[in-house]
Amino acid sequence: MRIFHVHGTQVSESTQLPEQIPAQGFVWISCARPAFEAAQADIQGLLQKLCGMALVDLHVSDLLNPQLPSTFDSTSQYDLLVFRRLARSAPQAEPTQPPKTVRTLLKHTGPSILRRIDTSPVGFAVFDRVLLTVHPSDCAVRDAYASRLLATAGNPSTANNSDGRSIGARGVPASPADMMLRIVSQMVDGFLELRRELSHQLDHWQTELLSPRSRFNNWGALLEARLSLHQLDEICEDQRASVQEWIDALATWPSAVNTSDERERELLQVRSRDVLEHIERVVSHVHRLEHNAEAAVQMHFSAQGHRTNDIMRTLTALTAIFLPLNLIAGIFGMNFEFIPFQHLQGGFWWALGAMVTIATLLGALFWRKRYLARTGSA
Repeated sequence: MRIFHVHGTQVSESTQLPEQIPAQGFVWISCARPAFEAAQADIQGLLQKLCGMALVDLHVSDLLNPQLPSTFDSTSQYDLLVFRRLARSAPQAEPTQPPKTVRTLLKHTGPSILRRIDTSPVGFAVFDRVLLTVHPSDCAVRDAYASRLLATAGNPSTANNSDGRSIGARGVPASPADMMLRIVSQMVDGFLELRRELSHQLDHWQTELLSPRSRFNNWGALLEARLSLHQLDEICEDQRASVQEWIDALATWPSAVNTSDERERELLQVRSRDVLEHIERVVSHVHRLEHNAEAAVQMHFSAQGHRTNDIMRTLTALTAIFLPLNLIAGIFGMNFEFIPFQHLQGGFWWALGAMVTIATLLGALFWRKRYLARTGSA
């Protein structure tokens, strides 16, 4: 468990739960799901003491549920957002048999990047002065953002400027809602960083499918990849719906009482729309990958059918070439006593010459009409 106190451009980390709400700023309580389950009573008591309200039992169950899809809910005192991350899991941390708490998109086959995408949920309970986040045990996003936050706070030039506006995504968040949106944005951008590698691996697979020299038989892996991309599509749709619900709830907040609150509200709306736009980019990319995978399969079967047609055309042309030769051989093989050229001394050579001539002429004719030419790519 990690506890941070954020005040202006200052960020301090503590290992002890605060006894009371700070006079200024807000508190970020970040813990792994097992730690949250173990210290659930203490955290509930702390929230009751600091914020005047503990988490609803159903929301606690949502935070502890490792299979919950992305969702949003709100109460009069806090908002709850559960957001499924799209993160690369460390290869050394992958168990031999994946536990049920982690959705593994591909188990044994398919592109390796799909096997390393982890979609565990991350929960956010957003109070006025407290942000509670519940992460998986190996959440690198939380550690990366905490390191960036401490580094930003230690460098005033990258924190806030004189009029209090954050400089891009590197500034110190001004509220728990702002921090929640920054973490969510970082999780979404984490998948955008993986799309180049994922595209390269799927492009390699498409090349294997379309190669005429390959004998693709790994259809089980291809089916798993298509199902995985479909699952990614569903996860991204849930993410988009939950963020859209957050934006709708943000519009219903009470009107700001002063200019600074109004500015903060506008920044939250802008950042929320930016997160939604990033999620839509992920959805668009996943749709494109699904389409590419489906198109590769269709092109594979089309190419196979085209090569089969080439083979059948060539065999048909060769059969047509040898058909008159078989006719000549059949005629001279008849059991009649008197057949022209049968008793002629050079009859065999005349018949053989005629057969070679006919075969050569038919072969040239079929080659000119491209019946024997290869139309498929090598």
